[in-house]
Amino acid sequence: MDTTDLLAPRLLALGDAAWTVEFGREINAAVNARVMDLAERIALLRQDDPLFATVSDLVPTFRSLTLHFDPLLTDAEALGERLLALGQQAGSKLHEGRRWRLPVCFEGDFAPDLPRLAQAKGLDQDAVIQRLLAAEFRVYMIGFLPGFPYMGGLPPELAMPRLASPRQRVPANSLAVAGEMCAVYPWESPGGWNLLGRTPVQLFDLKQAGQPAMLAAGDRVRWYAVSRDEYERLQQRIQGGALPRESFLQAEEQTCPA
Repeated sequence: MDTTDLLAPRLLALGDAAWTVEFGREINAAVNARVMDLAERIALLRQDDPLFATVSDLVPTFRSLTLHFDPLLTDAEALGERLLALGQQAGSKLHEGRRWRLPVCFEGDFAPDLPRLAQAKGLDQDAVIQRLLAAEFRVYMIGFLPGFPYMGGLPPELAMPRLASPRQRVPANSLAVAGEMCAVYPWESPGGWNLLGRTPVQLFDLKQAGQPAMLAAGDRVRWYAVSRDEYERLQQRIQGGALPRESFLQAEEQTCPA
């Protein structure tokens, strides 16, 4: 997307203890890059700028950043003005988060909507799977459920509307698509996305005190296919602590966990 097409940021009050900077109305990588650039700038300022010292939380979304602060300990108006100025400086260079390569099983009841999606798109199921495996997904935001990653990068030919009637129970760790987005349900919950597979990797873990959510905005994800037997073996190793989440971080020279 040409950066000249990007809208000027807007500053919105969110009660008396938060500001939101909104960068546009579209969901795309360029807009999200500006969100992440502003978040990085503020993270640095929180270390030594008194105006940002009372910032308690930063919440990036697809197209906006919300900053929570203590209104009793800072000048809210001055903070808002500074925040808007920083937003106007935010660049559209893509934020380079961590790179993950995660296993997913596309077999049987793990992928109840795969046959229907393939038929709707005039593809066989293997062709759908290969398109998913070839794509690189970018985490735009975490929301809906703790650890639930909204990821862009779904091949346009696989875009599907949500289900007309949402399921009451979606199994935890289900890989799903809706519209032009991809996600993973980290918890069993109701949901209306199309279920195409399941990963043995737990995307939210309270034992990880520093960062319970495995993925973060700006991270990139690629999938690799595993059989049902491989899925169960990986699941046992993960649950037993023999395969920590860092095992799935992907460097150029790394191979997939086995």
